[in-house]
Amino acid sequence: MSQLRTRRSPLPVLAGSALACALAGPVHAQSTPPTVEELARRLQAIEQRLGTARPGDTSTADANGLADLDQRLRVIERRLELQEEEAQVRAASTPVVSLSASKGLSVKSPPPGDVEVKFRGLLQADGRFYIDDDAVPQNDTFLWRRAQLTLEGSWGPLLAFRITPELAGDSVTLLDAWADLRFDPRATLRIGKTKSPVGLERLQSSGSLEMVELAFPSELAPGREIGVQLQGEFAQSAVNYVFGVYNGTADGRDAATTNPDNNFEIGARVFVEPWKNGGGALSGLGFGIAGSTGDKEGTGNNFLPRYRTPGQVQFFNYRSAVAADGEHTRWSPQAYWYRNAFGLLGEYISSRQEVLLPTTGAREALDHRAWQLTAGWVITGEDASYRGVARPNHPFTVGSAGWGAWELVARYGELDIDDDAFPVFADPNAVARNAQAWGLGVNWYLTSNFKLVANYTQTQFDGGAAAGADREDEKAFFTRAQFSF
Repeated sequence: MSQLRTRRSPLPVLAGSALACALAGPVHAQSTPPTVEELARRLQAIEQRLGTARPGDTSTADANGLADLDQRLRVIERRLELQEEEAQVRAASTPVVSLSASKGLSVKSPPPGDVEVKFRGLLQADGRFYIDDDAVPQNDTFLWRRAQLTLEGSWGPLLAFRITPELAGDSVTLLDAWADLRFDPRATLRIGKTKSPVGLERLQSSGSLEMVELAFPSELAPGREIGVQLQGEFAQSAVNYVFGVYNGTADGRDAATTNPDNNFEIGARVFVEPWKNGGGALSGLGFGIAGSTGDKEGTGNNFLPRYRTPGQVQFFNYRSAVAADGEHTRWSPQAYWYRNAFGLLGEYISSRQEVLLPTTGAREALDHRAWQLTAGWVITGEDASYRGVARPNHPFTVGSAGWGAWELVARYGELDIDDDAFPVFADPNAVARNAQAWGLGVNWYLTSNFKLVANYTQTQFDGGAAAGADREDEKAFFTRAQFSF
């Protein structure tokens, strides 16, 4: 019995305890030690439960007495050991499946568990309503803004991957499709389609945005790029970098499925959080610089941008005959600071593109610029962060005191078109020279998975109407219901 008691698995310990209790019997039931015959009867009952009873054996004790009981106990011990070994073999070969509100559905391989597949999702249902839009009418509408299902994970210690299709809209598109070769935390090679390293707000998860739509600088930053990039982090994640080579894309757009002009673009970013691992007031401060450069040659959406307001209404585009014809360079200083319930994010982007009007031979390098500042305050006291409010302290529950987390947000931004764009490359009677927008928002995090958002934004324009007049102010009220896992 000593071997049984020294094993660490709970199966033999529990079984041994039950066996001991069964053999000993209730303490209050008898005050004298049980006889051999009584122990034999109890042992036989346990053997029948474990399936080790000898067929046709109804005796209470044979002639050998205690020696027979000892032998039968040894058989039970061995049976328990075999059961434990079988349980260990099953555990070692069975994948671990888990489902949680914060991490979604995951399937992990048996030990050492270095293969894992995760399923995550993001659903955003929006409402868009425009006020006093008499001169430039817009359609009020409900829509699915995002419907994304993500398959991601790791395949051994070296390989990681992510695949994210976008199901919202009239057709399915592929947002993310990349594989990481994780040589070292300081050097990971990413191959495929991923977010460009240029824009700070662009790099945020779509589910973590403080306002419904992106600010003006994101109109000048590229969306997702196709290429290869080296990335890593140093100093306990206080310094991170990205350097990549991509097919290149126009401002505010995702890359085409193939390289449209046989030119490539280089992008890079360095971001530093010097006091990240401390506990002081500056622990949530981060700042950096990003940029890209490359040649573009061609006309159409793959080469030249159109710029939109935070209300998603286009206010600038080039004349149809204009072509990108030369170097395209972006640079962007950027920073954020999060301290307890308060958050502040700011960025500036300059996008300089050489353009050509083939019909006249006119050529110019146009430099468009944009900036924004967003401030947020979680009035219920939860921590603000670049990744949003992770979890309400008191999730909303019907009929109880939990009301979730509430956040107030304010934003101001501006996008300025290079004056040299007019009138040769852009029509001053149809597009604006400048747009300035402010917005207010309320975010209600009912749980860690469900959020309701309401935004009001107002945009003013310089030019953009006939006879040099200013375009009508845009007033937009947006709502969003978001579910993520």
